[in-house]
Amino acid sequence: MTRSYLFVPGNRPERFGKACAAGAGAVIVDLEDAVPAEAKAGAREALAAWLEAATPGVPLLVRINSADSAWFADDLAMCRLAGPRLAGIVLPKAERLDHIARAASAAAVYPLIETAAGIAAVEALAAGPRVERLMFGSIDFALDLGITDEREGLLLFRSRLVLASRLAGLGAPVDGVTTAIDDEARIGSDACYARGLGFGAKLCIHPRQLAAVHAAFSPSAEDVAWARRVVDAAQASNGAAVAVDGRMIDRPVILAAEQILKSL
Repeated sequence: MTRSYLFVPGNRPERFGKACAAGAGAVIVDLEDAVPAEAKAGAREALAAWLEAATPGVPLLVRINSADSAWFADDLAMCRLAGPRLAGIVLPKAERLDHIARAASAAAVYPLIETAAGIAAVEALAAGPRVERLMFGSIDFALDLGITDEREGLLLFRSRLVLASRLAGLGAPVDGVTTAIDDEARIGSDACYARGLGFGAKLCIHPRQLAAVHAAFSPSAEDVAWARRVVDAAQASNGAAVAVDGRMIDRPVILAAEQILKSL
């Protein structure tokens, strides 16, 4: 499953190809926050032209403008024309099922939960048509609720995204961006924290963030070695009780080991 989603500004078409070659699991062309109002039409046209001429090489998503904006309908029309060249739509300020349904008419949907109304409806949104994965717009969300603590203050809401995703049968949700670009320790710490809560990926704003994010959402060499020992021991035991590293293993432990090996 994709571990990183790299944003690239929609009004910088010269960066689209570079973003796709940066090593991210997927790229999000941002037509919303990264593009000023007077440049939105031009950014949309530039993306449409680039999609006609280029092969992204990685899954390409578009963060369109929100459903209550003047640009929503035109953004959706461009996405419909892009067809299978577009892997999905990131829907900002996702709050209502009818907005999910409208976006789903053009592509798979990645609801971006970044408001109080969005978190209140997150279980319903997760079960909406063509929803692929939930994303957490943690910065805008914290601003909406007046929260200044980026971890403890957002713990409940991150956990709700994880729970809603599981109940809807979706993949693990995608955590929000870390604004630090060159602080690899901070990026890695934020990503590890999110992984520990049940997230499976992270939004990125610069290619320099990718290595730390990928490392955080990948099993370590020690984890892989342990998982192989557990699986090998379980297979050799033919269902009998067995110990690995001095500890008895049962079915949940075996399943956890198998999940680690499947993620490689």
